[in-house]
Amino acid sequence: MSMELKQHLKMSQQLRMTPQLQQAIKLLQLSRMELATLVAQEMVENPALEELNDGVDPKNQDTPSDESNPIADRAAEVAAEAADVAPELSAADATQEPSPEQWEQYLENSSAPLPENSYRGMNDDLPGIEATLTRQDDLYQHLAWQLNLTHLTDDERLMLELIIGNLDEHGYLVGATLAELAADADCSEEFAEECLEILHDEFEPVGVGARDLRECLLIQARQLYKEDDPVFPVISDHIPNLEKKRYDNIARDLGLSMDEVIAAAKKVSKMNPRPGREFSGDPPQYITPDIYVHKVGEEYVAMINDDGIPKLKVSTFYRDALSSGEMDGAKRYIQEKVKNAAWLIQSIYRRQRTIIKVTNSIIKFQRDFFDHGISQLRPLVLRDVADDIGMHESTISRVTTNKYVHTPQGIYELKFFFNSSISKVHGADIASEAVKNRIKAIIDDENPKKPFSDSRLVKILREEHNIDIARRTVAKYREMLGILSSTKRKRLF
Repeated sequence: MSMELKQHLKMSQQLRMTPQLQQAIKLLQLSRMELATLVAQEMVENPALEELNDGVDPKNQDTPSDESNPIADRAAEVAAEAADVAPELSAADATQEPSPEQWEQYLENSSAPLPENSYRGMNDDLPGIEATLTRQDDLYQHLAWQLNLTHLTDDERLMLELIIGNLDEHGYLVGATLAELAADADCSEEFAEECLEILHDEFEPVGVGARDLRECLLIQARQLYKEDDPVFPVISDHIPNLEKKRYDNIARDLGLSMDEVIAAAKKVSKMNPRPGREFSGDPPQYITPDIYVHKVGEEYVAMINDDGIPKLKVSTFYRDALSSGEMDGAKRYIQEKVKNAAWLIQSIYRRQRTIIKVTNSIIKFQRDFFDHGISQLRPLVLRDVADDIGMHESTISRVTTNKYVHTPQGIYELKFFFNSSISKVHGADIASEAVKNRIKAIIDDENPKKPFSDSRLVKILREEHNIDIARRTVAKYREMLGILSSTKRKRLF
């Protein structure tokens, strides 16, 4: 058998994604804030991009319509023109510098005092800088501030700094053991324990520095109640029974009456199991909707929210620079930037049109939701919308990712409207989100002393709401809603 090398010619078709197509796909799945960031970055990197100011001449300002976008169309024309041979930029125009007289005038204007009717002058009652602080101290900063105000020896201060530095976000000492911290500070474990007691007794919030839940609650109990209070043995020996509300076991083991156990449980319920929680919360992230849906007459109208996103145009200077002349290195650079600018404008406009088309399709399928709320949400999958508007499912998935819509029923993510179906005993299927909403409504109306079990919820959904659902599905939806089981929801006081 002989082996040899041969050359063959083969013709085949391959699908390749151009950089422009990749950019269009990337723009489609960006959220509103990410799009604004990308546009700002492109305006810095591409000199051919300019912002279309609101104060331009209305005769020269392009405004998009439902069928076409003159801005994008004009950008496409400029990109086509850029493909032809373009004129050469003159060196004088490219390197023109202000005259010395102009520089002197600029410096005089920039060093002049602010006019009397400036922002601060017109608002004498503005709050001071200390009243505009929006960043809250974290737990470490709060405890370090107290440490600087406490009279301590150098060894105690060093030990407390190590302890504070090893607290977690809830205020518990879990980063290291006292033996390890004592070894780092080159002191005895007994001295480290004494320093930890200083943190427990003198620092706020009360309970910080505990090594477990039991110690955290005992620290707070020492600050609030006398030593002979029944709350101390209840916390020391019966934390698991408290969690499961087995008050009869506590009463029998400690020889207390049920009233005494319930009174102790009430005191424990008022304590803070996570003393560092108030310093560990992240600032709230407010959602700005990408689309607004308004009801006009009997119809719903979807509108893109483009506030904060600059309206772009191709620079007139660079557009005119490509009108005549021969091609050289500078001209090729300008041509490439103009093409990129035109494509970006087109991609943004196509992104907006696609989002509007998807939203209008969702409105058509979920009209009952927009009229009546979550209870009327119907099952919907990506394929339904894709077939309706003639696009691929992957495109619908990208459009609905990280996009929020403001509706008459509230603000929702676009993916919220796509739900699996739950069978009814009689009639059409119902969306899973509508079932979750009904489970939550049933639990909100239950008697807290006799909460419904998951099996009871299945029976109520079947008999009163005509919904056929398994118990394990009810348990899964309840956990997704952050609702505890019936034994943990039960209240005796």
